[in-house]
Order: sequence, then C-alpha cells, then structure tokens
Amino acid sequence: MSDRHHHEHAHHHHAPSGLRHRLAHLFTPHSHETADKLDSALESSARGMRALWVSLAVLGVTAVAQAVVVVMSGSVALLGDTVHNTADALTAVPLGIAFVLGRRAATRRFTYGYGRAEDLAGIVIVLTIAASAAFAGWTAIERLLDPRPVQHVPAVAVAALVGFAGNEWVARYRIRVGRDIGSAALVADGLHARTDGFTSLAVLLGAGGSALGWQLADPVVGLAITAAIALVLRDAAREVFRRVMDAVDPALVDRAEHALREVQGVRGVGELRLRWIGHRLRAEVAVVVDGDMTVRQSHAVAVEAEHALLHAVPRLTAALVHADPAPRPGEDDPHLTLAHHTAA
Repeated sequence: MSDRHHHEHAHHHHAPSGLRHRLAHLFTPHSHETADKLDSALESSARGMRALWVSLAVLGVTAVAQAVVVVMSGSVALLGDTVHNTADALTAVPLGIAFVLGRRAATRRFTYGYGRAEDLAGIVIVLTIAASAAFAGWTAIERLLDPRPVQHVPAVAVAALVGFAGNEWVARYRIRVGRDIGSAALVADGLHARTDGFTSLAVLLGAGGSALGWQLADPVVGLAITAAIALVLRDAAREVFRRVMDAVDPALVDRAEHALREVQGVRGVGELRLRWIGHRLRAEVAVVVDGDMTVRQSHAVAVEAEHALLHAVPRLTAALVHADPAPRPGEDDPHLTLAHHTAA
C-alpha cells in the first residue's frame, strides 16, 4: 500500500476476509459497528438536548423568582446572581443549536460533518460568562461608591437559597450528561451553573451582613461573586480551548495503542491521532504489518485493528487505519524518508 493511500474502513463496507471473519460477523455481531456508533451519537445529542431544556426551565424559574426579589430589595449582590443565572440559562440556546447542527450528515463541503458547531457554542458560553462577570463587577463597584441599604433582607436570603438549590441541581445534571456524552461545552456549562450556586450562598452572607447593619456587605459580596465568576471563566476557557485545539486525554491514546498492539498481525503502531468533533471521537492511525503480506491480508489486519479501536476507545465513532509494510533489513522506513524530504 502507498503511504498516501488511506482507506477508511466503515464496518458495513468491509469485504469478507475469509471464513473465520464471516462466521465471526454472523454469530457475534458487534455492538460497536459504525451504524450502531452513529445511532449512539444521535442518542447522545438527544440526551444533550434534553439536559439543556430541563436545565433551562429550572434556571428560568429560579431567575424569575430572584428578579422579583431584586426589584423589592435593591440588592446588587442578588442582582449579580440573577444576571449570572439568566446568562447561564440562555447558554442553552447556542448549545441547542450546536446539537441540532451536529445531527446533520456530512457534505462534500463539510466532510467531517457539523460537530465543530459544539466547540463554537463553547466559545459563546465563555464569552457569556465573561460578560456576566463584567456586569456583576461594575454593579458592585457602583454600589460601593454609592452605598444604599438593602430592603426585605429575609426575602433576599430565601432567594439566595432558591438560587443555590436550582443551580446545584442543574450543575450536577449538566456535568453528568456532558461527561457521559463527551461534550466539553456542556461540562463547561455545568461548571458555570455550579459557580452560580456558590455565588448564591455568597448572596446569603451579604444578606446576613446587611441584617447586622453593615451597609457595605452587599457590594462587597457582589465583588466576591465577580471573583468567583472569573475563576469559573478560567476553567471553562481552558476546557473549551483544549477542545478547539484538538487536545485529548493522553490516557485515551495509551488505551488505543494498547488495543492495537493486541491485534494479531500488527507488528507496531506508527502515528496515532485522536480528535474530538463535537462529542464524537475520530482516529487516524498507521499500523506496521509484515511486508510480505498480500494486499488482502494487510487489509484484513487493518479491519481487525479498526474493530479493536472501536471497542476499546469510548465515544470513538470512526477510525481510519493505514497498513504499512515493515521495512526489510537495510531498507529505509518510507515514512521516515518522506518526513526527511518534507523537512528539506
């Protein structure tokens, strides 16, 4: 095989490579075949959508309840928390659009499909968190310069507890589903909600300070909320940046290499690449096989290598496997030769 000829082996397109292979497919059907993987990916998108709309409803009710108390009390700490909750609820919109786009089939222009829309939604979420931090900080500083008493302190305290309960529930739900389906954007959104919960507790502290007569307690807590939002902004930005830059957990690479080395006929593993496209993984790998193998034999090894990858790596939906012949004694590795000419 030429090192420029990469063949993507979709399971439902594999030609039989012998009686053993045909019997294996007949009596032990694979749950990780491409069609099943795509069905699983679509189910992942459906779970993501469900998580978004349920959390949108919970946070929407929470934000409305808090907004009523903000109007009554004039608390800037609770205002900051309410704005943050509202922004967190609205991030469901770009994520929902991304999940819908991700279901669309690949085209001749977008040959990898539309999964990257999820990464763009993650960027929108990061910008939303940054905007809410700026607004909360500006409001708190303004109140520090012009202190005013907080009215209806007990109502502020109750609204803070409601905010904490709603956000913590949404955070657990989003993070769990995001990790299950491999969505960095949904995990980032869950982290955002968790920070909202803690900022709600900070509002409770501000209400306590106001009840004790410390007028600056409310804006000081508002600044503390701004700092907390900045921390979650850092974590969310790091998560989304890594995904945009095609970073993967090195443990996944180790797992893939181990699975490939266990395949009969694979003498070595060359270049291995994994990348996320939305919440789905794709792999590209070169395996070294006996140089005296026929094309059909090396193809069969590549097929088995793909099977091994799809079974071993969670959320992997496609693998492109290229079989390289092992160099004979004294013969240069064609990949090293090509790399040398490219560098020159």
